[in-house]
Amino acid sequence: MKKIALIILLSVFGLAGSLSTTSCQPGGPETVLLVGAVTIGPITPVERPGVTPIVPPEVFTTRKLIIYDASGKKQVREVYFTQIGSGATGYYAVQIAPGTYTIDIGHNGMDRAANLPQKITVLADETVTIDVNIDTGIR
Repeated sequence: MKKIALIILLSVFGLAGSLSTTSCQPGGPETVLLVGAVTIGPITPVERPGVTPIVPPEVFTTRKLIIYDASGKKQVREVYFTQIGSGATGYYAVQIAPGTYTIDIGHNGMDRAANLPQKITVLADETVTIDVNIDTGIR
């Protein structure tokens, strides 16, 4: 269901048509779409169950997904997250060339994501979804 909502959201905003088409290593045309839902939290030290805090835009604008070459050492792209509404959810989307990459987040303070870093190999004309759940470390 999240994937369907993300695809609809991308279609509504026309994001897929506005993505960069410059070449991204390891080489070739950027025919792979890398997308994902993003959650960031906790936002405050004490979050009450059932109470949804308003999340400042900086929570998303100061964080990003980093795409490295296969070795995980050379950065080839950084992708900023886009917040949805005023909550702790958002998304990202980027076109990349087929190849092997290491995907990670830009570590902001104590931020960590359980499924990252992750090495992926993508093929031409493929859509790959990697959802990112960032734990801010705030307790």
